[in-house]
Amino acid sequence: MNDLERWQEFTQSLADAGARITEADFPQDPIDRAEGFRHLALQAACWLWWSVGHDDPRNPMFQRQNDLLLQWGGPNGDNVYRHTRVDPSLTYRIRGRMHSCDDFILAIRRNFMHMEVHGTIAQLTAHDIGIKPGDDFEILLGGEGDEPHRVPLPEGALSCSIREYYFDWLPAEPATFTIECLDTDAAPAPVSTARTARDLDEVTAHVWRSLTYWNRYMLDARAKQTDNQFGGRHDVAQGLANARYSFCFWSLAPDEALVIEVDVPDSRYWSFHQYSNAWWRAFEYGSRVTTLNHSQTHVSPDHKIRVVVAHEDPGIQNWLDTEGRPEALTTLRWFWPRSERVPAPVTRVVKVDDLPSVLPADTPVFDEQARAAQLRARKQHLAWRFRS
Repeated sequence: MNDLERWQEFTQSLADAGARITEADFPQDPIDRAEGFRHLALQAACWLWWSVGHDDPRNPMFQRQNDLLLQWGGPNGDNVYRHTRVDPSLTYRIRGRMHSCDDFILAIRRNFMHMEVHGTIAQLTAHDIGIKPGDDFEILLGGEGDEPHRVPLPEGALSCSIREYYFDWLPAEPATFTIECLDTDAAPAPVSTARTARDLDEVTAHVWRSLTYWNRYMLDARAKQTDNQFGGRHDVAQGLANARYSFCFWSLAPDEALVIEVDVPDSRYWSFHQYSNAWWRAFEYGSRVTTLNHSQTHVSPDHKIRVVVAHEDPGIQNWLDTEGRPEALTTLRWFWPRSERVPAPVTRVVKVDDLPSVLPADTPVFDEQARAAQLRARKQHLAWRFRS
C-alpha cells in the first residue's frame, strides 16, 4: 500500500466513524447528533496531535488534552491535563513551577482508559512530597534511585500524564512543566512510510475506541441506577488511587429542578460537574456555571451542601446550569479522602416554582450582579489557565 492509499484508508475510517455515531445506540436527537459530529472532528484533531505529533519518546513534549476543546471521558473542569510519551528504558527529568496551581497528580500509564490495554502503574501527588503553590520543582522518571521525587517507569509504561488542580480559579499564572530525556540527544525519528502508517493506525484506534467505549461506558453506568438519583461510589478500574466518583443521570422537564443534598465529603477536594450523554464532554464552564468545587460552593450552617440543577438561574450560589438540555449527567468527585465514608447524596425533583419552599430559609440570595461577577471571575481564570 503506497502513501496515498494509506491516507485514503485513514480518511475512510473517519467517514465510517461518522456513520457509526448515527446508529441506534448513540443519541438520536438532532442537537446531540450535531454535537456528535463536532466531537468526532475534535477527537480526530486530538489523536492526530497525540499519535503523529507525540510519537517519539526520545524527544518528549507535553500535549494538553481535555482542555476547553479536546475532550473525552468526562474531564474535570478544575484540571489541566498534560500527556507525554515515555519509554521504560529511558530516564526523564520534569522541571516546572507551580505558580497558582494548588496540586497535581502525575501518573504513569500503560495507555489511555478507552484503549484495550490501559491502567495507571505508578503515581505521585505534589502535596505528598511537599510541592506547594509557587514552588519550583524537579521530578525524575525512570532510572536508578529511590528519591521521593523519582517515579518508576515499569515495563509497559507508555505515557506520563499530569492533572493540575486549580481550586480558587484566580486570574493568575498557571503551572509550567518541561520534560527532557536524559539518555539521548537524538534527533527525532526520521519520517518514513512505515512510521506514518503506524501513527495513523493508532489515530484510528483512538478515535474509534474513544467514541464507542465512552458511549457504552455511560449507557452501562446509567442502566445500573435510577435516573435523578446518585448511584453510590463508582470505582474506576486501574485508575488513580485517591480518586472517588458518584454519578447522577438526570432527566428534567422545562419546569423542573433537581435538588441535591449531601454532607460535606471527608476529603481534601470535592466538586460537582455537568456532562453530556454519549460524548461525555464537559458542559461549557466559562460562560456558564456547570462546575462547582469545594472553594466555590456555599455550605449551609447545618454543614450540608445543597445544589440545584435547573434550566434557569434559581438565584442561589449553588446552581448547576443544564445548558437547556432535557437530560445529562452530574458527577460528584471527592479526591484524597480522609476516611472511607462515602457521600450519600439525597435528590428530589421539584417544580422550579417550589424551590423557595424546598431550600432552607437561610439559603443566601445570589442576584444577577453576583452571578455576573461569578461568571466574570471564571472567564478571567480560564483565560490564564488555558492561555496559548
